[in-house]
Amino acid sequence: MIVPGASSQALAAALASELGEPLSAVEYDRFPDGETLAAVPDFDAERAVVVATTDSNDAWVELLQLQDAVREAGASEVVTVIPYMGYARQDEAFDSGEPVSARAMARAVSTGADRVVLVNPHEESVADFFDAHVTVCDAAGLLAEPLPDDLAEPLFLSPDSGAVELAAATCDAYGRGETDYFEKTRHSGTEVEISPSDADAAGRDVVIVDDIVATGSTMSEAVAHLADDGAERVFAACVHPLLARNARTKLERAGIERIVGTDTVERDVSAVSVAPIVAAAVDAVEAA
Repeated sequence: MIVPGASSQALAAALASELGEPLSAVEYDRFPDGETLAAVPDFDAERAVVVATTDSNDAWVELLQLQDAVREAGASEVVTVIPYMGYARQDEAFDSGEPVSARAMARAVSTGADRVVLVNPHEESVADFFDAHVTVCDAAGLLAEPLPDDLAEPLFLSPDSGAVELAAATCDAYGRGETDYFEKTRHSGTEVEISPSDADAAGRDVVIVDDIVATGSTMSEAVAHLADDGAERVFAACVHPLLARNARTKLERAGIERIVGTDTVERDVSAVSVAPIVAAAVDAVEAA
């Protein structure tokens, strides 16, 4: 039975269709003191597949409650799908006395999950923080699907060298083009400086590929550089379209042609679903 978190209702429905399993009824509530409550009043299955993007602190609490609720309702196996894992960028202690937040969250989830499925965590090494068995899905190839068929001499760029494999995977799935990356220097959680790549963007359509678009600062700066270099159309493609605060406005003002993302974070730019690759991972998990 597929159990949706509040932030992953469309993806959970798509996954239920892919797997041919029923979608559980779920109730989300909040008490007067601010505490949340997630319940599964009609759950009746041996296996629960909880699908919950953790894009807020409330979503993390809700996920833990759903895991506990399905156990209480009689589930003997819990597979937890975290399409977007919040706190994954806090994968180490950056100063004395700071927590490794990704590890803390993973340990909490592991208390209620037999197996975990992640989609493109910011650092794949966070999978090691879970005590449960983890399967990591790569959705980068799906990002080629919503792109126009007529891209002119397409250039697939990542904002830094760490994401170049995502750009390469999207390029490969598209079937033609070149891959390169910008040099990125992060000065703070919101301040990022990038330097143009060596690739010639003049007269070409460019797709900037990243795992997450959060504030939009890096992407919008990249678009500005590309405009100066004479690029034609510029597209943004990301696995996790968080688009926090005024990110969408930044990108539109920068002159982006279109933003495409997956439904790991459900936004109006979620043009392609990760349900097929998650379903394959869940089936593989079951076979294991």
